[in-house]
Amino acid sequence: MKGTRDEQRVLQLSIAATMVVAAIGLSGGLLARSQAILFDGIYSLVDVAQTLVALAVLRLMTNEQSPRFQYGFWHLEPMVEALGSSILSLACIYALANAVIGFRSGGHAIQLGPGLAWAILLAVVDLAMAGWTGVHARRLQSGLLALDARAWLLTGVMSLAVVVSFVIALSLRNGAHEHWIPYIDPLVLAAISLAALPVPLLAAWRAAREVLQVAPDDLDRQVQEVMQQFIAEHRFDDFTSHVAKIGRMQFIEIHVLARPDIQLGSIGDVDRLRDEIATRLDARSGRFWLTIDFTSDRAWT
Repeated sequence: MKGTRDEQRVLQLSIAATMVVAAIGLSGGLLARSQAILFDGIYSLVDVAQTLVALAVLRLMTNEQSPRFQYGFWHLEPMVEALGSSILSLACIYALANAVIGFRSGGHAIQLGPGLAWAILLAVVDLAMAGWTGVHARRLQSGLLALDARAWLLTGVMSLAVVVSFVIALSLRNGAHEHWIPYIDPLVLAAISLAALPVPLLAAWRAAREVLQVAPDDLDRQVQEVMQQFIAEHRFDDFTSHVAKIGRMQFIEIHVLARPDIQLGSIGDVDRLRDEIATRLDARSGRFWLTIDFTSDRAWT
């Protein structure tokens, strides 16, 4: 699958860039004695692990199916999203706890000049990668790349917040409010943790819905509208449908109830009815798993 191979190439480049950012963040955080910059590096390390797992899943998905996984490996995509987003959420909570501890202990001195330089470098790389990965995520309609783009955007926002905080701290030097400088780093760490936390939490919730196969409202509504019109036009008695979205695949199962005496004609006639439903649902792409059957026994619906 060409799209999946493209995703793999994007993720491979993203992994290389993330390792560079992690090295910059960890070394810069230690040199500048800034927990906020250090958190950026740790966050990137977590993202490296998450992206490596995503890459492994994409390679599995190129096989489409196996004797053991006959529906393919699509279910692994939301599982990776849920796990990765949960880990990023925990990282934000941990950073927030550290910020509270640092603030209550009186803050700490940081090297403002080197810290500002490291933060600017991180912000530029993070935001550039967020834009580049986001473009490919939209082009390939990839949940895994979208997750990676969100992670880059979060780290970019964190780095920008550090840049702003260091600029403020530099402006406070030799002034009446210089005593606030040691509190700048834990305050910024708390702020970026709180600001970043909702994004992975929301992503984890959406992915968990797919893992649990919660029927997406928009897809269910579309199937109901199409089938109501279809059975009215062709005078079938009723229908039942089941839908689910798992990763990038949308599963639709439809059972059409017909009267026992109805004449459906040949197999070709039945296939034409299925084609009509598929066309109305716009379910001809490789992202749909569509099953349609016709029966006169309600027990099969």
